[in-house]
Parts: sequence; structure tokens; C-alpha cells
Amino acid sequence: MSRQATQPDLSKEPIMSLTSYVSLGRSGLRVSPFALGTMTFGQEWGWGADAPTSQAILARYLELGGNFIDTANGYTFGHAEKIIGDYIGKDRALRDRLVLATKFGMNLYTGDPNGGGASAKAITRACEQSLRRLQTDYIDLYWMHVPDQGTPIEETLRTLENLVTSGKVRYIGFSDTPSWKVAQAQTIASMRGWTTLAGLQLEYSLLERSVEAELMPMAQELGLGVVVWSPLANGMLSGKYTRANAGNVDGSRATQFGLPFGEREFAIIDALTGIANKHETTVAAVALAWVRARTGVSSTLLGARTVAHLDSNVKALDVRLTVEDIAQLDSLSEPPMSFITKMAGLADVVIHHSTTVNGHTSPAWWGAPTSDAARY
Repeated sequence: MSRQATQPDLSKEPIMSLTSYVSLGRSGLRVSPFALGTMTFGQEWGWGADAPTSQAILARYLELGGNFIDTANGYTFGHAEKIIGDYIGKDRALRDRLVLATKFGMNLYTGDPNGGGASAKAITRACEQSLRRLQTDYIDLYWMHVPDQGTPIEETLRTLENLVTSGKVRYIGFSDTPSWKVAQAQTIASMRGWTTLAGLQLEYSLLERSVEAELMPMAQELGLGVVVWSPLANGMLSGKYTRANAGNVDGSRATQFGLPFGEREFAIIDALTGIANKHETTVAAVALAWVRARTGVSSTLLGARTVAHLDSNVKALDVRLTVEDIAQLDSLSEPPMSFITKMAGLADVVIHHSTTVNGHTSPAWWGAPTSDAARY
């Protein structure tokens, strides 16, 4: 069983909107519950939106009250950052109202071993280039895109501290990084008086729940706000794919990250469809609402190639899932038990042994004595 904390009954929540801002973890940064992901900005990868459409999506997100924009130095060879910069760069008041996040790490220079990663040289160059493309003098949230095994974490943290001290960066975070590396970084930064991590960006969806074993509990313990990417599992949970059209709809893009279309996936899609029909909403909205309800999630990235696509997904803020809805989806999507999850469950049993603590009743431990007289 997953050890994820009990989720709220969304049917009892107040109406939410993009202006129902939340704190990013224990930091003082307030962000919209849905962030605008911009991996779809630019057509250089063959499937994104052109610049005018991308800026129309950006304008619509801002019109709806959203304040959190997420991009990366390597998205469409830097074009995504430029599209954003061309839109907000000439309006200082608009720029200052936004939480603008970007990432470093992607190497855009063939044959240059220092072109990517998390070294002092790579980070400094990437930051300068992102500032130029975004047409701003500071980045609100600067993410390490992926861990760099060849660079000492002290070098990365010291460089990020220098960027914060210089005023070029306000907050820092890690993306797609193992829990032990995040904990190591947070501990070192805290001990040395450097800027600590404010957030952690992770893939999380009904089809990708392995982060619940260690990464989500770690984020909560360390005060990191979790920003979720691919909440629709690369489109597999968008409503486009069903049992009925299996084999008739091209699913190559949806499955490019290795997830198959099998019985488990279709069972989840079937449940989402039933819940969506009950609530008179879409499959995607229900899948997004499930992610939003997870303990520790601060914000969820929405990717869109059209304004209509964005409008449809934002409607997930109106969805009021019940405890029963969430329990059904939890059961169908339960991830395989990891070693650490299995041992955590065993620890509860041997520690609490037939008692109820914090609302959870543990069974009897098989190796415990059955009476006081049996103890040595």
C-alpha cells in the first residue's frame, strides 16, 4: 500500500481559480495552483505552437489571473524563452507581477563539454543567456533541470548562491533529482548559510506514482513545494485515448516515455471517464484534479498548444472530486510497493503494535510477546 497521506474531499473545497494562490513549500513565494508550462512554445521540435499562438496562450493564462510561468533554456533551442521575453519584456509592471521560472542544464552546443550541466561555468552562461532571451534582469525561480553527476553539489550550490546574491535569481529549486541528492543539497546549503531550495519539480500522475515512495515525503519534510509536470502522462490521460479507439489513434507521442497502453492504463481511463461523466466534465479535468489534491503539491504545470486546450484544462479547478472518487482512482493506480515503502509499513507495525496513533491502527506484531509475563 502507498503511504501517501489521506487526500482531501475536493467536493467540500471552495471554488478555486488561478488567483487562488498558494505558497511554494515553506518559502514566501506565492504561485497559481496551475502553472503555464511552455515546452510547447515553438515548433522547432516538430509538435509545438508557433510564436503567435504561443503568445495568445500566454495572454489567455494571464487574463485568467495566472502568475506562474515555467520554461527552460533548452526548450525549442531557446525559442520558448524568447517567445516569453518578446511578450513581457517591454512591460516592466507585468514582468514584476509574474513568477518567472526557467531551468539550466540542457546543452545547446554540440561538442562543448561545458555547454550543459551544473558547473559554475555552465550555470553562469546559461543564466546570462536566459536573462537575455527573457528580456529581464532577474529570474524568480531557477531550477536545476537534471542532476549533474560530474559536478560537486557544493559547486552548483555556491554558484546559485552567487546568482541570488547578485540579484539575478530570487529562488532556487531542483527538478527530476533523486531524494538523497536533494537532501544532501538542502543540508549543505543550510549548514553553510547559502540559499536553500524552495521547490522540487517532478513527474506525477495517475500513471506515475513512484515519487510517493521517497520524493514526496522528503519534499514535505524539507519544506519544498512540489511542482508537477506531465500530470496527464504525456497525454495518455487527456481523454483522447480509449478502449474503443485503441489501435485507431496514433499513440506514439503519448507512449514515447515508455508507458504502454495495457489493461491497467485502460482501467484507469475507464474510471476517469465514469467520474468525468458523473461530474459533467472531461477526463483530463478529473486527472488534473486528482493531482492537485495530492498532499505536498503546490502547483501543476499545464502544457497547451492552443488557447482552447488551456481553457479546457483550467476547468479542472472547478472539479470537486469526492473521497470515493479519489479512493477509486487511488486503488486502480496503486504503484508497485518499493523496498522503502514496504519497510516503512513494517516499521509502523513493530513500533506501534496493536495501537492507534494519529488515526492509523497498526496490527499486532507477530514477533512480540503476547503477555507481560512472556518478556525476559
